[in-house]
Amino acid sequence: MSYKVRSIGAKYSSEFRTYIENAKGQVISPFHDIPLYADEEKGILNFIVEIPRWSNAKMEISTGEFMNPIKQDVKKGQVRFVKNVFPFHGYIWNYGAFPQTWEDPTHTDKDTTCKGDNDPVDVLEIGESVGYIGQVKQVKVLGAFALIDDNETDWKVIVIDINDPLAEKLNDIEDVNVHMPGLLRATLEWLKVYKIPDGKPVNKIAFAEAALNKEFAIKVIKETHEFWKRLITNAVPSKTDSYELSTSNVAVEGSPHKISFEDERMSKISPANNLPQVSTPTSLDKWYYVSSLL
Repeated sequence: MSYKVRSIGAKYSSEFRTYIENAKGQVISPFHDIPLYADEEKGILNFIVEIPRWSNAKMEISTGEFMNPIKQDVKKGQVRFVKNVFPFHGYIWNYGAFPQTWEDPTHTDKDTTCKGDNDPVDVLEIGESVGYIGQVKQVKVLGAFALIDDNETDWKVIVIDINDPLAEKLNDIEDVNVHMPGLLRATLEWLKVYKIPDGKPVNKIAFAEAALNKEFAIKVIKETHEFWKRLITNAVPSKTDSYELSTSNVAVEGSPHKISFEDERMSKISPANNLPQVSTPTSLDKWYYVSSLL
């Protein structure tokens, strides 16, 4: 399937939104309506780019907003940016999420002993092509890191675009070290230190900071896909309200939250516009010299 994006509001402002459209220009939910698998038999999954590589704006699927547009995270009334931690510039991969997955905040993972973070599974796409906000890439899974964030399990699944020149050579996590030496080490360091400039401690990585293999990562994806299925079909009806999730969708058969494109709320979504973007903070020009070893 082909997808398009509809962006409204000034980029880098709290009003900015990127909606995902189908081929007919109709808004769909990236959380619920894009299938997890592009080709399940071949192990090809759909991945939604929230944050293009080298950029700093902390964009994310708005899980609580109608039709789940991508927006910039806001804290204390200010849009959020990730600082440049030397030698990194912004995010060092295309960062985003798997559709139709959900890290259940009531489920305690037996390996990490922490509950889920109430979001779709995070994805780090390591191919050479820089994506764009709202892009849907087809990827294959290579492995994962298990970040522990505020005592919650926050999986970071490592994938590569199936069209990348190295895709045929990368089939499991150990292949990344062979063909992209240094990337996993840099990824681990980035995940540990990126919050330090904001006054936060070094992040914890479970499993003794090991990069987990493809088999383990696929197990995580399948489990969180099942959690999403129970959410979207109301098998756990209280969770939608308790965790401020919007489950409106146009494509999930059997979901009591399925709506039509003629739903009145659809007509209230603005058409695309080209408002000038807001200036980014001058602090984004600064290097922060920190280390997980300090």
